[in-house]
Amino acid sequence: MRTRNGLRRALERGGTVFGASAATFSPTVIETFGQVGLDFVWLDFEHGGPSPYDSTVFEELTRAAEAGGIELLVRLPAPDPPLIRKVLDAGVRTILLPRIETAAQLRRGVEAAYFSYDGDVGDRGVGVGRTAEWAGYVDSHVGGEDSEVLVGTMIENERAVENIEEILAVPELGFAFVGPADLTMSMSDGDPLAKNPEAVESAIDRTREACLAADVPVGRIRNDVTEAQEAVDAGYRIVRVGGDLGSIRATLGARLDELER
Repeated sequence: MRTRNGLRRALERGGTVFGASAATFSPTVIETFGQVGLDFVWLDFEHGGPSPYDSTVFEELTRAAEAGGIELLVRLPAPDPPLIRKVLDAGVRTILLPRIETAAQLRRGVEAAYFSYDGDVGDRGVGVGRTAEWAGYVDSHVGGEDSEVLVGTMIENERAVENIEEILAVPELGFAFVGPADLTMSMSDGDPLAKNPEAVESAIDRTREACLAADVPVGRIRNDVTEAQEAVDAGYRIVRVGGDLGSIRATLGARLDELER
């Protein structure tokens, strides 16, 4: 049942990975994304979908990912250790922690994902779940999970950018992902509709440069092919290039427009 985390392996080899979001949370879409050759499918449990606290929702999602040969990248609604443990026990191996502002916040979340952490016992704990084949404590499971888990952090607010070097130094951090929309709002001086593109782009550049210096893979969203290639050339190694709903709108909308003309 358990397989190796292809996303983690690709990043460890220094590769670049491409993925797409599945706003429908459809197992069929997840499997299809894998069949077309994507490396990961982004599932945003922070802003949509079923409750991640119901671990049964991950059974079909993880099976679909395994069938399609693709990794789930699950953004959680909060960097909450009990939730982190529950989602990993349900079979997810790559998680993304939102709302991080400091290294201490991040460390608490990352430690909850590991049985052994930073030279000591981690905060993962042993449970009965899909990732352990519902067997509870098994030496092979406890001994092997730490090499398959991948934990990332969102960099999506001004304070996180200010603390970026300390955040990137947290042990076992697997990657960082830029969140430009929330970053823009955090730098709006109290008006969420105000825009300060120069300051935001400067913050994004600082994040990217810090990640490159720390050898922590960094990702961002780039739906245009040219922009995606420019991101790769700039050092981004995790690139989200679209999603199921956007693809439906773009493809079928264009066809319908052409037929109506």
